[in-house]
Amino acid sequence: MAKSKKVTKKRIVVIEPVGQAHVNATFNNIIITLTNNNGQTISWSSAGKMGFKGSKKNTPYAAGQAASDCAKVAFDLGLRKV
Repeated sequence: MAKSKKVTKKRIVVIEPVGQAHVNATFNNIIITLTNNNGQTISWSSAGKMGFKGSKKNTPYAAGQAASDCAKVAFDLGLRKV
């Protein structure tokens, strides 16, 4: 017989109107994460996720594109102020 799979519950993130932005800028990529005040991730994006390759990932334009994508998703979920 096949083993039964474990059923795990999806963690529910409380989305408050006010949150925090965390920016991780390395030599190779830029990662932007928006969290609630408890530190739970609401939305994230990176330059690589936006389709930039190689050295183009670490440019101000790529960072702006990643930030706007991350902010759009968070706004749709209810985050209003960072």
